[in-house]
Amino acid sequence: MIRSARFAAVLAPPADDLVHALKYGGWPEAADEMARTMLRVLPSAGAGGRRLLVPVPTTPARARRRGYNQAEVLARALARRGGGDVHELLQRTRSSESQVALHRAERMANVSGAFSPVRTARFNAGKADVVVLIDDVLTTGATASAAALALGEIGLDGVHLATYGRALPVEQEGTRSLLPPPGFFEKWIRSEGPPGPTR
Repeated sequence: MIRSARFAAVLAPPADDLVHALKYGGWPEAADEMARTMLRVLPSAGAGGRRLLVPVPTTPARARRRGYNQAEVLARALARRGGGDVHELLQRTRSSESQVALHRAERMANVSGAFSPVRTARFNAGKADVVVLIDDVLTTGATASAAALALGEIGLDGVHLATYGRALPVEQEGTRSLLPPPGFFEKWIRSEGPPGPTR
């Protein structure tokens, strides 16, 4: 079960450029700036607890084509910034068609049973620990829900979800404040790396 879902930016320019660069453009370095923005939305662990980052796995075919799993790259970038520890507890058990053109009910059916726990994983989360699924984009929550069900099989119930982007209409009132400032992505492309903190 998903206990909470948080995102760092609405999926609109320039945030969508970062997602596209990571997911389709062969630019894993984009994850570092995405992770910097995501840090503020990660749920906190309890006193003395740990934040356990679980990347949502992609299919082996997509990982081979891209050269990496974008969710894992994001999780490791978060870990480097002190966001928690990465635990690859899930595996993709079957392929599914792209979710891009599907409606919510179709997405739920498309990913139903698509994940299972890594059977070699022996993992016990403490009461103060917080388990966070990491992915690049939240659309309907179908993928995250299927992944959370698989984590429930190894006793990890009530997990949280954190993504970089959220697919919402940018015209929705209040969403502009969630976007990076104008010129952010262009400034990054012209430089040797991501610009410094903007807030």
